[in-house]
Amino acid sequence: MTSWKGIVGKGFTATEFDSYVQTIHLITWRPQFVVLHNTYIPRLANWHDVSGERRMLNLQSSYRDTQHWSAGPHLFVADDLIWVFTALDTPGVHSPSWNAISWGVELVGDYSAEPFNAAVQANATSALATLHGLAGIHPDALKLHKEDPKTTHKNCPGLNIVKNDVITLVSAALEDSFPGEHVPGAVG
Repeated sequence: MTSWKGIVGKGFTATEFDSYVQTIHLITWRPQFVVLHNTYIPRLANWHDVSGERRMLNLQSSYRDTQHWSAGPHLFVADDLIWVFTALDTPGVHSPSWNAISWGVELVGDYSAEPFNAAVQANATSALATLHGLAGIHPDALKLHKEDPKTTHKNCPGLNIVKNDVITLVSAALEDSFPGEHVPGAVG
C-alpha cells in the first residue's frame, strides 16, 4: 500500500484562500497546469448534509482506505468555501496521466445534471486565478479531466462546464489582480 500523504482539510473563503496560498512555496514540486473535475457525488444540494470538516475526513477515508491512493485532489470548491484537501506543494491523485504534473480541483456538484452554480463558479474562478498566479501558469493551460487520455471519466467535469468560459473568467480575474502587469505565465 502506498504511503498516505495526509490532508490539510481546511475551508477558506476566497479572500482567506488567497492569503493562505501566499504561504505556499513551490520548491520541490511545481505543477504545470490545473485539471478541473466535478464531484458528481455528492451533488451540491447534498454537500452541506455533513460539516465540511466531516466531509474532508470522509473523503480521506475513501481515498486512503477504500481506493488505497497516496492522496486525493488538491481542492474541493463549494458554494461557500474552498477546501484544501491535498497540500498544494505536493502531487495529488486525481487524473491518471497528470497526477505528477498538475493540481486537481474538484467543483462540488454534478455538472452534467445541474447548471454551474454561480457561487461555485465565483469561488472556482478566484481559486483558479490564485493557483495560476502562484505557479505562474497561463489559464490557457487548464485541462478538463475528460481530456486525460487514460481516464474512464469521459464526462468529467460535466457538460455544463465550458472550458473556454472558465479560461476567460480566470484570465479576467488574473488581469484584475495584476493591473498594468503581465498576466503570470503569459508570453510577451
